This record gives sequence, C-alpha cells and structure tokens, in this order.
Amino acid sequence: MSRDEVRLDPTSLRGLAHPLRVRMLNTLREHGPATATLLAERLGQSTGATSYHLRQLAQYGFVVEEPGRGAGRERWWRAAHRNTRLTSEVGREALPDVETYLRSVAALYAERMDRWLNEMASLPEEWGRSSTLSNWQLRLTPAEAVEFSEALHELIERYRRDEPGVPAPDDAEPFMVQAQLMPFVRPRGEPPQAPEQPGEVPGQSEETDR
Repeated sequence: MSRDEVRLDPTSLRGLAHPLRVRMLNTLREHGPATATLLAERLGQSTGATSYHLRQLAQYGFVVEEPGRGAGRERWWRAAHRNTRLTSEVGREALPDVETYLRSVAALYAERMDRWLNEMASLPEEWGRSSTLSNWQLRLTPAEAVEFSEALHELIERYRRDEPGVPAPDDAEPFMVQAQLMPFVRPRGEPPQAPEQPGEVPGQSEETDR
C-alpha cells in the first residue's frame, strides 16, 4: 500500500463515517491546507463544527497539523493521505458505518456534478469536448468485474500528476474522474434476460460528450 493511501478498517471507518468529515477531507485534498475558519467559509458551516470534526479526523489519523503557517495560535491542517480505500472485507464487518460513509461520498459526487453543470457554459471553447457524462449496462462475471475495475485504475494511474515532483504539461488543468461500478445481482432462480438483438444488452445506455 502506498504511503499516500489510507486503507480503512472498522475503527478508522467509524472516524470518517460522517458527511461533513468526508467533505472536509476532500476539500483539504483538493485545495490544500486550511484552518477551521477557512473550511467553515468554504463549506457553509460554523467554525465550531469544523473545529470539532477536524479534531476527530486528526484523532483517527486522516489529517495532521501543517507547521509554519499562520500567526499566533492559528492552526492549519492538511490531509495525511492522497487516497482512501475501503475494501469489501471491511464493508462486511461494519455495514452501518459503510453505508453512512458511502452515502456521504455519493453526495459529494453529486455536488461535483452539479458544480460542473453550473460552470459548463463558461468553459473555454478548446475544452468543449473534454468531458463526458456516460453510463453503460454491462453483463460481467465477478472475475470480469474485478478485471474491469483493475484495468480502469491502471488507466487512471497513467495520467496522475498530483504527486510532488511529477511534471505536467503547461496547458494541463485539473480534471475530476468519478467512477461507479455497481452490480445489480438477480435474485436466485430468476432467469437472465435475453438481449433484444444479438450482441445487445437490454436497458439504458447513455453517453454525453462535449
């Protein structure tokens, strides 16, 4: 496991399974170190709330103090890791906390989509075809789903330039990639649906490129 990645266990998951903590940690990862006051302004919260949840995130090792910033007693915080990973094994051990955490992540994804839609009309012309809002219905075995997920992660890693010392082209801009691979398993005994035409899978499939 990379030093820039934290792998959740049932104890640490308990410390992150809160909507505001998920948003605060994401903000620190996206925008860099901040104070409780700055986080409160960005997230529309009270300083008391962000101060409390920063202490909780620090207790579980998700954030650490950033020394040498600010003046007086002002405390700056930064994310301790670049990534968070939740495995299915932990998910089975702590289902209530997993649901709270994943619903918080899903809400964060929805906020990002809303922000993109609000800003879409103001994007420069040269970025007009750079984004996509797409979904596909696939039929996979469990092994194929794992293979698909691993291949997707490998592709994304090829384009990651957010580590210190990793150069990026001068005209590169921040992009956010969100991925959801969701199995909808049929009840036992229910027969599989036959494709409407050879080679096609019935159901919705949408793709929007700009």
